[in-house]
Amino acid sequence: MTNHSPRIYVYKITFEEVPYYYYGVHKEKKFGEYYMGSPVTHKWCWELYTPKKQILQLFDFSDEGWLEANEIEQRIIRPLFNDDKWCLNERCGKVVSLNILRENGKKVSEKYSSINGKKNGKKSYELGLGIHGRTKEQRTEDCGKGGKIMGEKHKKDGTGIFAITLEERIEIGKRMGKINYELGIGVHGRTKEQMTEDGKKGGKITAENHKRNKTGIFGIDDEQKRKNSIKGGGRAAETNKKNKTGLYALTKDQRSETAKKVCSQKWMCLETGFITNAGCLTQYQKARGIDTSRRVRIS
Repeated sequence: MTNHSPRIYVYKITFEEVPYYYYGVHKEKKFGEYYMGSPVTHKWCWELYTPKKQILQLFDFSDEGWLEANEIEQRIIRPLFNDDKWCLNERCGKVVSLNILRENGKKVSEKYSSINGKKNGKKSYELGLGIHGRTKEQRTEDCGKGGKIMGEKHKKDGTGIFAITLEERIEIGKRMGKINYELGIGVHGRTKEQMTEDGKKGGKITAENHKRNKTGIFGIDDEQKRKNSIKGGGRAAETNKKNKTGLYALTKDQRSETAKKVCSQKWMCLETGFITNAGCLTQYQKARGIDTSRRVRIS
């Protein structure tokens, strides 16, 4: 064996962003080849986060060395893979984890019930039973409730997205956003017109939900809306004044000149023929229940 001969070694994979880890054993085809594990069950972790490999122990490149490496790997994994939530290993020699046993049981169950499942599914569809007896809105609501329950469970157990800090989530979001932008996928795979249409649909759905549940703008009376509008206008004015934008981007003379031009404009009500400036005409039409769009500028 030379310094550049293929190796057999036990390794550990860790991730820069999260505390998950994975142990494995590898037999090289050539010295120093790139190898970061062969995940199956938790492949998502390798795809989403940044894996790092640490070689823990080298062994003779022989059948005996391979057996010894596997024995060491199993000795490391055995106390962890069913008890530590951060351990991604699901097998230890011929022994599989409880998660794998549950998954295999589910697959067996699905295999032997698939025919009856298809028949029952078709019958439920024809009779409008089960999931087919619920409207699209009800199914959407059910999905939202299920997501909320899982979110609360992850938050309580400190798993999933809650296994990492807010700063780490922000950093991952930035990285994934950059990747999506470069590959033209996700929101970056849609045209500006499609995103505008998506925004309209989302806004409409949100508005309908608020209206139905009497939340958001629909959860306050007209008086509170008026107060909020005044507060919002006050904040906007303060922001414009601070940043010298909007009206405050003009000098006092420019504002005076603009006001003179606006006041000198003459508008006529198309319902009554009354003529005055824009502001006074608005008050005139509102007082008489006339649509304020029913006007025309005459000078």
